[in-house]
Amino acid sequence: MFDKIFHSKKVSESLIIALVMAVVGGYLDIYTYLCRGKVFANTQTGNLVLLGHHIAQGNIDKIFYYIMPILAFMIGVGLVEWLEHKWKDREISWHQVALIIEMIVLLIVYFIPIGSYDVLANILVSYTCGLQVQTFRKVNKLSYSSTMFTGNVKNAAERLSNYAITKDLEALESCLIYLLIIIMFVVGGVVGSLFIEGIEGHSIVIVLFLLAIVYFIVHKRKGVNEM
Repeated sequence: MFDKIFHSKKVSESLIIALVMAVVGGYLDIYTYLCRGKVFANTQTGNLVLLGHHIAQGNIDKIFYYIMPILAFMIGVGLVEWLEHKWKDREISWHQVALIIEMIVLLIVYFIPIGSYDVLANILVSYTCGLQVQTFRKVNKLSYSSTMFTGNVKNAAERLSNYAITKDLEALESCLIYLLIIIMFVVGGVVGSLFIEGIEGHSIVIVLFLLAIVYFIVHKRKGVNEM
């Protein structure tokens, strides 16, 4: 059973990449929340709720504060859709291009001082999260999200319930995959909090390191496994 969990024919759907990207997702969410004015980079549901609250309160400045990351996230998703359809039969895959863009944008965020232009930093991070969620969206043929986790929690509970009722081992395997991804998202939040306490805004460099690992994995296995 465990061999099937850790094996995937497509490098972009491998569990190791899903786990690393889940850490990145949790890390970026805690980064923007703690360092950049309590805005969620990944959880656009939270931003939508806060947007509604500030509309009700008539806080016009806060409306802009929350709506821009939402729009940036959508633009990131749209760019990956374009890459997937237009960037074909190239030496560098569209997955790699998306990773390169994400790393460049986060490097720009690294140089934006904490407390200065936090709105811009949040917009850029949300943009990269849109890139990420659309670039890596399956693991072992299962749909998942490395940035928004309500669906992952729901899927884990659904598969576990299915196993309890039917004793289907495939349902248990799927449940374990979702649980591992959820755990790694929490790990991202824990690690992010610890690094933020120590080096504050510079802590985002850890995300660049993790993305570089994913890029290396994709590059190394490209041509051996179908993307």
